[in-house]
Amino acid sequence: MNSNRELVDELKQTGYLKTPGIIKAFLKVDRKDFVVKEFQAEAYENFPLSIGCGQTISQPATVAFMLEVLGIRPGQKILDVGSGSGWQTALLACLAGPRGEVIGLELKDDLVEAGQANLAKYNFTNAEIIKGNGWNGLPEQAPFDRIIVAAAAGEIPEKLKEQLKVGGRLVVPVGRGLQDIVVVDRQGQETFAERYFPGFVFVPLLKGGE
Repeated sequence: MNSNRELVDELKQTGYLKTPGIIKAFLKVDRKDFVVKEFQAEAYENFPLSIGCGQTISQPATVAFMLEVLGIRPGQKILDVGSGSGWQTALLACLAGPRGEVIGLELKDDLVEAGQANLAKYNFTNAEIIKGNGWNGLPEQAPFDRIIVAAAAGEIPEKLKEQLKVGGRLVVPVGRGLQDIVVVDRQGQETFAERYFPGFVFVPLLKGGE
């Protein structure tokens, strides 16, 4: 595929992109702006690409699926764990709108800098990328309406569940090998509901020192 529009059309035709607001965000935020120089020719292909440091910019279909199940509403506060290239952070900024807030959390210094530079191309006033350990989340900024994780955990991170508002939602890949995307809804202070969507592959969620 040769353009962002072609990529979006394919994601619509295959059923991954459904919601008008998410489609609009994908059209506004060009994936090529977040792909490293050596893979620019493949920026609009529907597969993950290396961004260095052993990490990837995720497959577009997977990002679309996760954003659809995340169910963002304008004005919400969102934590983007494993922000990497910054592409998903930028998409989230579109969806949260000017009254919302998006914080990207990334462990690797080089990726923090790259993600910040990529995000700056769009002049968002409601989004930032900072350094942090995804397993710990960002307790000083909690609670969050939505938390999304772009790397696989061996189990659902309890600290991220604790940082959800009541009524909030966490979307996280879980497992080793072939993984599930798990949707966790906080129904009460101590009550959570989980839904599982199998058949995905992500890089692992690092704990620091890895």
